[in-house]
Amino acid sequence: MRRALGVIPARFDSSRFPGKPLALILGKTMIQRVYERALASRRLDRVIIATDDDRILTVAQEFGAEAWMTSREHESGTDRVAEVARKLDFPIVINIQGDEPLLSEGMIASLVGALHKEQLAMASLMARVHDLSLLSDRNRVKVVVDKEDFALYFSRAPLPFQAADFFFQHIGIYGYNRDFLLKFCQWPVSRLEKTEKLEQLRALENGCRIKMIEVPSLTLSVDSPQDIIRVEEILKEE
Repeated sequence: MRRALGVIPARFDSSRFPGKPLALILGKTMIQRVYERALASRRLDRVIIATDDDRILTVAQEFGAEAWMTSREHESGTDRVAEVARKLDFPIVINIQGDEPLLSEGMIASLVGALHKEQLAMASLMARVHDLSLLSDRNRVKVVVDKEDFALYFSRAPLPFQAADFFFQHIGIYGYNRDFLLKFCQWPVSRLEKTEKLEQLRALENGCRIKMIEVPSLTLSVDSPQDIIRVEEILKEE
């Protein structure tokens, strides 16, 4: 089987939540919780935290993580992941968001498994949402797929318009064929990517098919300090 690398991009600056990776969740930093969840996956051969900040690097090394300092010039987490992937020979690369402390092993396994099984350039995750009142929430990225579960489009707008039963919400964890990832980061930012502020649209605009894998439930990503409270409540229940 082809070897798989997990990379967790983590930057300190955030317009809504500065220092987010170092926020404490029940006594552990968020970046530690994400790292430990990723490390528990038997489908990843190596897990690396990629950061641009000395504070995150120091904390990561203190709890025993493999952490790399990467360029401060990167415009996205994907560019940071690509910098690490470029220096290592792993044919499969998983981009694990640093604000996903409830990430499950099954999510990573689904991505790695799909990239092993099929000749895919790129894959990501989605979950069904039956609460249609959430369809207009611009912070929930929606995706529509074809009959083979390849993405047709992603949007912050209601998608599909006036859905009657459910919609698919995108979960921003990505799997890549390494060669495609390096090529993707060389392409200029695309028109739809700028409009929607969704980086994955660059792949679609350049003719790449993105395989979407349905998982049973959503994660809870941390976008604000208030989300920490909700994550802690879920962890206590677990």
